[in-house]
Amino acid sequence: MNDKIWLITGASKGLGLSLTTKLLSKGFKVAATSRNLDDLISVAGNQSEYFIPIEMDVTDEKNVQHGIHQIIDKFGRIDVVVNNAGYGQTGAIEELTNTEVEESFRVNVFGVMNIIKNVMPIFRENKTGHFFNISSIGGYVGSYAGWGAYCASKFAVAGLTEALHAETVTLGIKSTVIYPGAFRTNFLDTTSLKTPSNFIDQYKVARVSQEFYQNELNGNQQGDPEKFAEVIIRVSQETNPPLHLFLGKDAYNASYKKMESVKTDLEKWKEISFSTSF
Repeated sequence: MNDKIWLITGASKGLGLSLTTKLLSKGFKVAATSRNLDDLISVAGNQSEYFIPIEMDVTDEKNVQHGIHQIIDKFGRIDVVVNNAGYGQTGAIEELTNTEVEESFRVNVFGVMNIIKNVMPIFRENKTGHFFNISSIGGYVGSYAGWGAYCASKFAVAGLTEALHAETVTLGIKSTVIYPGAFRTNFLDTTSLKTPSNFIDQYKVARVSQEFYQNELNGNQQGDPEKFAEVIIRVSQETNPPLHLFLGKDAYNASYKKMESVKTDLEKWKEISFSTSF
């Protein structure tokens, strides 16, 4: 199955880098992107028969189009896309500026859409293809104080993936939204995670949450990036892959807690829900 050609965004570090190096070690052809080409080459290697590193800003549609053309010129097609580019933004909702929130959405949501829109004509023509869109457990469970903007952007990734699946499943195209829990990458490092430019003292719960993730969880995450990569490769070979895939015991447990909470509210307020019908 290693004849598939992969496109991975945000591949110079974290889960994207782990997946890129794992695929190359297995003999897959990979196109990987990063905003900084030198950073990508330094960790993933120079262009070769099997690898093309591409400097790409996923928020710039013309830049995305140029990168897609590079891949087609070299490999002839794209079979699997992993929309991994993104970053974390902490801060209570009131603390965040519009610019901070908008930039988060530009990368985490519109960047995903830019890739999808420009790869879709290739997938439609070939009547096959698989999109893996990386959300987060925070894209299914939003009850993380100080992570509102990030959760909102990752909820959006989940929603657009569900719609994408509905629109394209009859075209032979597959879509999977990935909800990772905490994986041991540099996601929580100060070089990756963004904090609000304005702090409000009263939001102590948000500060405690932020400090926990940055100072206690960082470096101690239970998720193994190498095993993450193995799972994505395995799922890409499935005839009927899942639409929703939760990775990590923490993600699995948090999702069930959320489902039980929603179920409780549904049943408790069922009479009110039904009362709005004619």
